[in-house]
Amino acid sequence: MKYNELGIRSLQQGEYEKAIEAFVKAAEQEPDNPIGYINLGNVFTAVGDVERAERFFQKALTLDEEAVAAYYGLANLYYNNGRFDEAAKLYEKAVRNGMEQADAYFMLGKSLERDGNDKLALPYLQRGLELDPADLEIKLSYGILLAKLELFTEAEKVLRELVEQDPDHPDAHYNLGMVYAVSTDRKEDALLHLERAFTIEPDHVQSRYIYDMIKKGDESK
Repeated sequence: MKYNELGIRSLQQGEYEKAIEAFVKAAEQEPDNPIGYINLGNVFTAVGDVERAERFFQKALTLDEEAVAAYYGLANLYYNNGRFDEAAKLYEKAVRNGMEQADAYFMLGKSLERDGNDKLALPYLQRGLELDPADLEIKLSYGILLAKLELFTEAEKVLRELVEQDPDHPDAHYNLGMVYAVSTDRKEDALLHLERAFTIEPDHVQSRYIYDMIKKGDESK
């Protein structure tokens, strides 16, 4: 078995020391191959060693400026450490260099959103959903961002689809209820979905709070 394959198997089994040892041997065996360094970046990311992970991803990129896995891995590292602007730039490079995957567009969109660029983020979340319509996380994020930008008709459509895909998704019910509450006079629909959210997940405090507010508002009239 080749060292990279051995390292990946060890990484998947949570045997990080064995994975590091195998990937180091792979890099020593083929010092001009970026794959070994990318794998080292991934394993050091997994163990929380940001400095080493960053160094190995950057080494891979010096060997291959089009190594999309290195851009993506380094972007994930930056995103998870709150470096959203840097992460967005790297996700964009991954996409431009051929990473036509839903997760890449999704993470690019999330990085832009977390960096305060909601309008710029929207088309990337949309593209991510186009590439993987079954991904509930992408669909929820897209629906929430639509609502945040006050594109309520579109948000309702997306969140209704999500509820149909997963009837027991508390966040989908909560956000759909909120769309009805703030953008329509459909209070009964708002209450229905808010109640559904905290029925599915009793600790969903926000849905119960908004539900009670609407109820109290009706009672005071």
